[in-house]
Amino acid sequence: MLVALLSLAFLPNIIQVDANFSKSMHLTWGVQHASILGEDLHLVLDKTSGSAAQSKRSFLFGSIEMQIKLVPGNSAGTVTAYYLSSAGSQQDEIDFEFLGNSTGQPYTVHTNLYTQGKGSREQQFYLWFDPTANFHNYTIHWNPTEIVWYVDDVPIRVFRNHEQEGITYPNKQGMRVYTSLWNADNWATRGGLVKTDWNHAPFTARFHHFRARACKWGGAKSIHQCASNTPANWWTSARYKKLTHTQLEQLNWIRNNYMIYDYCTDTKRFNGQIPPECFKPQF
Repeated sequence: MLVALLSLAFLPNIIQVDANFSKSMHLTWGVQHASILGEDLHLVLDKTSGSAAQSKRSFLFGSIEMQIKLVPGNSAGTVTAYYLSSAGSQQDEIDFEFLGNSTGQPYTVHTNLYTQGKGSREQQFYLWFDPTANFHNYTIHWNPTEIVWYVDDVPIRVFRNHEQEGITYPNKQGMRVYTSLWNADNWATRGGLVKTDWNHAPFTARFHHFRARACKWGGAKSIHQCASNTPANWWTSARYKKLTHTQLEQLNWIRNNYMIYDYCTDTKRFNGQIPPECFKPQF
């Protein structure tokens, strides 16, 4: 069943935006040992510094995808991050973070969502393949109706827009694309119990084939322009307003077999006051 699930793709044949790492992103820190060349970005972490890059443009709605080959071997304590974020204390943010582990142990995919500066919406998963052996596609699909996190075109998480019911949704701020590799051994692996082994440094995460098929943010006017239901705004079409039956099967299979944490079931954390979106339909 897994082979059948993973062979299904969710995106149609849409003309790609003419963009790659060298045209669309720039290094922001750790520039002394990170590199961008054409379609490829290499981020490096050693004991002196991690490294990071960000997109030159901000976007509001669309599909952001990147192929990533994570740090191999003993990656405990390291975090490879790939996310969208606006600026300021009231930021919106959509996260993929990959938490390293000891050799032979699985990576944890940590997803989160911030709206108007408030997060604490974590869901975590194990991957069903070795993410260090080859490049795999990680996509954030974001439109006025829902956000979907995809791994190799398989949906692993959905967050729907219930703004009319008082639940905030990221739809009024442009977001840049960010990537980083950094040391987080105070929490990343087994809650900080396993520390980074610097004998294995330098650690390298490889990124390839960045694509932003998305609405370019041009200020407040974009709030309406990027959400308008027009042919140019393909992400607003009916086919992207909810998952197909097959995609729902994929999502449920992942959640039943590979989800390891869901904030919506963590009653101790919220003292029994589960966030309201947890009671709303998400699929």
